[in-house]
Amino acid sequence: MPERAVTDLAELYRGRFSPAEQAAKMRVWRVLCTDFFSRFVQPTDTVLDLACGYGEFINFIPCARRIAIDLNPDAPLHLAPGVEFHQRSCEDLSFLPDASVDVVFESNLFEHLPSKAALTSVVRQVRRTLCPGGRFILMQPNIKYVGDDYWDFFDHLIPLSHLSCAELLESNGFRITTMIPRFVPYTTKSRLPQHPFLVRLFVRCPPLWRLLGKQFVIVASPEGA
Repeated sequence: MPERAVTDLAELYRGRFSPAEQAAKMRVWRVLCTDFFSRFVQPTDTVLDLACGYGEFINFIPCARRIAIDLNPDAPLHLAPGVEFHQRSCEDLSFLPDASVDVVFESNLFEHLPSKAALTSVVRQVRRTLCPGGRFILMQPNIKYVGDDYWDFFDHLIPLSHLSCAELLESNGFRITTMIPRFVPYTTKSRLPQHPFLVRLFVRCPPLWRLLGKQFVIVASPEGA
């Protein structure tokens, strides 16, 4: 990506969340990792976080080795000690050997990719890097439930539902092991309570997911693994 585009990316994300909003976001993600996503990750796993942002996931997920990639040069300023950071596009995972990662995670990434061809390429590279029995964990805004609000963010390009994303995965050598069409709200900028205690209650109450959730979660493994 050209240097100017990388600078623009950093500026966009500096302005998207205030320091207070970012701190609240981190508190929410700490609970999501410990009370939900940790069920898909073993303490001995190597985990790759695609487009890690400010480390909302990779800082808090318990595992043996944590690898993060992002184009944003500000990202490493927010990462926890021990996280291995690579400033690069998720469209190029060539630095990782075949079958070298136990878990690949992405959240709110796919809608930012420039084309469906680029998205397909990322999915295929993820499959290459995953170990036999590995898991690809995805959390995405669900266009089926978000509706026109999906386009309130300037850098959203590709609309996806849980069904279209599952079709993409299955057509590229994955089998779906977990499918949750509605999980968390669309954005942490909502007025919903974000105290860790209330977030923990929400995570433990699936009926609330169906009422308030506008993002889907899919977990998939390489076919034949």
